[in-house]
Amino acid sequence: MIEFAVAGLSDPVQATVPWLSLSILVPIGGALLIPFIPDQGEGKQIRWYALIVTLITFLITVAGYLTGYDPSLSGLQLFERVSWLPEIGLTWTVGADGLSMPLILLTSFITSLACLAAWPVTFKPRLFFFLLLAMDGGQIAVFAVQDMLLFFLAWELELLPVYLLLAIWGGKKRQYAATKFILYTAGSSLFILLAALAMGFFGGGTPSFEYTALAAKDFGSGFQLLCYAGLLIAFGVKLPIVPLHTWLPDAHGEATAPVHMLLAGILLKMGGYALLRFNCELLPAAHAQFAPLLIVLGVVNIIYAALTSFAQRNLKRKIAYSSISHMGFVLIGIGSFSVLGSSGAMLQMISHGLIGASLFFLVGATYDRTHTLLLDEMGGIGQKMRIMFALWTVCALASLALPGMSGFVSELMIFAGFATDEAYTLPFRVVICGLAAVGVVLTPVYLLSMLREIFFGKEKAELVSHTNLVDAEPREVYIIGCLLVPIIGIGLYPRLMTDSFSSSIEALVSRDVTAMEQLTKPTAPLIRGQSAVPAILRAPNLGTPTPK
Repeated sequence: MIEFAVAGLSDPVQATVPWLSLSILVPIGGALLIPFIPDQGEGKQIRWYALIVTLITFLITVAGYLTGYDPSLSGLQLFERVSWLPEIGLTWTVGADGLSMPLILLTSFITSLACLAAWPVTFKPRLFFFLLLAMDGGQIAVFAVQDMLLFFLAWELELLPVYLLLAIWGGKKRQYAATKFILYTAGSSLFILLAALAMGFFGGGTPSFEYTALAAKDFGSGFQLLCYAGLLIAFGVKLPIVPLHTWLPDAHGEATAPVHMLLAGILLKMGGYALLRFNCELLPAAHAQFAPLLIVLGVVNIIYAALTSFAQRNLKRKIAYSSISHMGFVLIGIGSFSVLGSSGAMLQMISHGLIGASLFFLVGATYDRTHTLLLDEMGGIGQKMRIMFALWTVCALASLALPGMSGFVSELMIFAGFATDEAYTLPFRVVICGLAAVGVVLTPVYLLSMLREIFFGKEKAELVSHTNLVDAEPREVYIIGCLLVPIIGIGLYPRLMTDSFSSSIEALVSRDVTAMEQLTKPTAPLIRGQSAVPAILRAPNLGTPTPK
């Protein structure tokens, strides 16, 4: 039975209306009803039905945020708990805090726009929109559930829709891309299951997989390091972290526009969210030792992916590597022991979700007109596609972190948070900030050169003769407009978003800083030599060291 009583501030705030359960079950239930929707064969009725279901889901999440979520509280809200399999400690537990609520809103928002972007789909529309709706429910569940086994089930639930969307509606190499995606993501998911079982059964007694129960357990440092390493691999594939990233350019290279939007807008954010939720929140002692590695991996992501993106001649792969580069800033923010840096990481996930979705949608719209993804075969199309050129320009400027856009605010917060964080020595901070700045400089280089190659110059005679270069239609302008409103709104007034998660981030960072200050003897030789640790990571005002 769902608990509806209002709890104290230290306890989860119970839901008066099961908003989160509805936001998960409505799209899944809607997907199951699709076979019974009458249709004339072209998918028109199916498209309208799926769009209505995604919009209802979005309105449910907004209603939950407006009526049952208080941004000033750091604990769980909209909490629901139903006993499911008590013998093994499995319960239906959902809730939202500052780490999950913004991403739940982002998921429902991007999915509704992706459904509108899928309007031209006429091949097997029933199956396509069934998978789209099932994926919507699964992704919201990833952010909303508060039980690690349920998290694993939701994590796996969204794998199958993505695989089928790639394998059936993808490009020429779709089978290779889909197979690579499922091997990487399903294989890495094994680490989530092993870590969940180990943490749930730790200490004996009746197992419990709820996050609150796991956070209260006193895991040993060695146990934390093992779990952290396994989860880092699992979530590093999804983020993705170099060198676990190779599935992403292949998947993006073969996906259609709506699948692009879901991959870039939501799927990558699942990895960042999971790092914050599990690695930082549940394993703080291990995070204190792994944090410098996250910083280094973040810099590698930024520079390597930016250089690779600059060298790409395929438009989809260029934007895909750009996404990997931007995710590097998330790693730096997560690895910083500062509220400002961690808030920047959270904002960067939301910002890139919006910007990445807009860019990949434009890639798909451009391909529909030019029938090519090779920059060498494009050129001068801005003369006939002026509105499309304007949309591309604005979205590219947002991606290169132009002031007034959300990307600028998030990256500035990460830089400022890490640079002013005294947990790291000054030389280390200077080197990392200098290297990350190189990636920031490279971003406008490859994005602006991409715009020049697509839209400027002389029209390619072969391209013009074989294609119909019509300008952007109202549906496409509307989708980009819906994405640009929050991008510019957050850029001009960041508190529109930061206020929703600031309290939760403060509580999370406080837990990690406490663990870091208790780190008196390094125990992570796989990361770096013990003698090198104090030179990289130190805690000011240690006081009396806590014996281990």
